[in-house]
Amino acid sequence: MATTNPWKAFQGLLPKPRRVIGTVVYHKSNGTSTITLRNGSSITARGQGVEVGEKVLVEDGEVVREVPDLPDYQSSV
Repeated sequence: MATTNPWKAFQGLLPKPRRVIGTVVYHKSNGTSTITLRNGSSITARGQGVEVGEKVLVEDGEVVREVPDLPDYQSSV
């Protein structure tokens, strides 16, 4: 059902932030961090607020905060 609230309709048009979780591998001298994602690929994100070896939440290319290291399960169902 479509909303009749113009503000909600406008918010629906805006892009959603891209969020990924990974492990900090190292910090670079330019203020960025290299992060390894769960699928094995690496990205560079702005910020160094999380220690090397810790899990981190990256939102729109910026380190947001540390996240708990929880197990990753996949179901074949």
